[in-house]
Amino acid sequence: MSGAALVAIAAAVGNLLQGWDNATIAGAVLYIKREFKLETQPKIEGLIVSMSLIGATVITTFSGPVSDSVGRRPMLIISSILYFLSGLVMSWAPNVYILLLARLLDGFGIGLAVTLVPVYISETAPPEIRGLLNTLPQFTGCAGMFLSYCMVFTMSLQDNPSWRLMLGVLSIPSLVYFALTVFYLPESPRWLVSKGRMTEAKEVLQILRGREDVTGEMALLCEGLGSGGETSIAEYEITQDQDHGSSRDHIKLYGNEANQSWVAKPVRGQSNLSLVSRHGSTTQIVNLFGSVHEKVSGLGSMRSMIFPTIGSIFNINEEEGKNEQSDAESQDDIEHQISDASRAGSEDRLKTPLLSRQTTNNDGQTSGGSFLANGEQPSGMGIGGGWQLAYKKDENSDGLKKIYLHQDNPIESRHGSTMTLGGANNAAALISKSVLHLDDISGQGTIGVAMMKPSVPQRSTWEELADPGVKNALIVGIGLQILQQFSGINGVLYYTPQILEQAGVGVLLKSLGLRPDSASFLISALTTLLMLPSIGVAMRLMDIAGRRWLLLSTLPVLLSSLVVLVLSDVIRLSSTIHAVVSTVSVIVYFCCFVMGFGPIPNILCAEIFPTRVRGICIAICALTFWFGDIIVTYSLPIMLTRIGLSGVFGMYAIVCAIAWVFVYLRVPETKGMPLEVITEFFAVGAKQAQD
Repeated sequence: MSGAALVAIAAAVGNLLQGWDNATIAGAVLYIKREFKLETQPKIEGLIVSMSLIGATVITTFSGPVSDSVGRRPMLIISSILYFLSGLVMSWAPNVYILLLARLLDGFGIGLAVTLVPVYISETAPPEIRGLLNTLPQFTGCAGMFLSYCMVFTMSLQDNPSWRLMLGVLSIPSLVYFALTVFYLPESPRWLVSKGRMTEAKEVLQILRGREDVTGEMALLCEGLGSGGETSIAEYEITQDQDHGSSRDHIKLYGNEANQSWVAKPVRGQSNLSLVSRHGSTTQIVNLFGSVHEKVSGLGSMRSMIFPTIGSIFNINEEEGKNEQSDAESQDDIEHQISDASRAGSEDRLKTPLLSRQTTNNDGQTSGGSFLANGEQPSGMGIGGGWQLAYKKDENSDGLKKIYLHQDNPIESRHGSTMTLGGANNAAALISKSVLHLDDISGQGTIGVAMMKPSVPQRSTWEELADPGVKNALIVGIGLQILQQFSGINGVLYYTPQILEQAGVGVLLKSLGLRPDSASFLISALTTLLMLPSIGVAMRLMDIAGRRWLLLSTLPVLLSSLVVLVLSDVIRLSSTIHAVVSTVSVIVYFCCFVMGFGPIPNILCAEIFPTRVRGICIAICALTFWFGDIIVTYSLPIMLTRIGLSGVFGMYAIVCAIAWVFVYLRVPETKGMPLEVITEFFAVGAKQAQD
């Protein structure tokens, strides 16, 4: 198992504790009501449950900006400490006021974990499995609910169940989480790069990726600091280099076969991305993302078939010519070669070439000069998901322009590679100003990790947030969080035992001799158990079918289950049939929710924002999440009293219908894309819409 996967599992324990708390309070509140005589005070009951949400909302206000300042890891450590303290106080709570204080501390821990765990996983995971790993928090949260419901069910069989013990057990797993955050989790490499700590970032990436050569990803992380600027779209025709000459508008790409090189020639006026981007509309960004994904052959294709055979070390011709033409060519000739991992410098491995010279063989042909002796695929400047990072000279300055390349239509060769002699393949390209400069290149034409000193545009936080691309991303993130909460999931989770009890589930288990409260806990445990394989299916599909497809596929089923719940409550049915229909509908509702609308909003919010403002943008989206959660949770017992189950689920059904329309019009597909490429897409989509 890769280092990134193990780190994601460890970080996701924070969400296990959140799921544990959700289920525990759902069961304990039945006994809290009896002890403090709250049966006639639904507002106090709602406050006990929602106090953790208030705490989460308060802490979220600071979590994003503070995590951008001090790092992701310290905030996760603080989260584990708050979980532990809240469990201790809840196990003692002599009255409602102390209990409310403990729930507030619990909310602080929950807020940090729910907000920052998806960010941490997104910033450490490779693009190809980022969706799978970022679904882990949903899986561990559901696992925590299942374990907690099993505990609550067991304790409910006692004559006098202790709600303090139910809530206090939280301190035990929180100690495990504390140990993992302190002794196992590294800091996010993207955060380290944003603070200029290049050597540490490289060491973390080497551990996470399980390889020495992470030059390409290090360059990508640097480029992420300048994402969202002026981005243009182009399309290149990738062909075999026949004349081996230089041209102002060509980029040479060198493969791992001797004496073969490839050249990227601009396809003028024929870019599929350009055609899409010229039609401004509310669906423009969706279409831009889709125009790349639709070109990938096969539903499960998560990587380009050209670029694995192409290195990504670029050559800058430093030799000055004696005439104007040769001078122009020397400024523009940035060429692409494969890094020689086997010959990389051993001095802390900080001299891995990023920009290196080409070599010429005895026949005068240009070759990479650094092919791997064992024939293995070099990582070079591949940045994951079939994307390749390339550079060319910026004609208007002394800097570089970065080019994100993605192949359109792969063609297989007889050797299993994707280039055939004389063949041509198109590649979509996003071009924008690089944060690296020609001045960063050493006299030997190389850049090591320690030499990377990105020149980041000086913009205030408010200027960053006012960027059209960031604003479009915020619309997507905030919209998903609002709709997710008002589809009713957290309210239903907190009050599942009471909802099932009101639906008559006790009838189904009457023969077992269980009390209604114990029966509802058992059904809740079985429901969460069934949710686990559903999340497993979502984890498998997240990086294959994609986030958008899962949302559009599961929301109609979610809507249907809510409609059935409404009808079962309105139509007169026998008690047994009513209990069966209600229970099945609730189970379907939960299982479909955790496959789509549960994990995906948090996954997308952790993916679509630029590095420099990711923390504060996540905080804004999380605040929306918690405000919606507070409203739904606090109002649910009141609405159950006034309009009943049918009215509540009818309102949630309407929200699900609105959510489907919003996803169809505004939510793009981000599977397999590096985070930095995603932000470039939002930037170019916003710019074209304004034009």
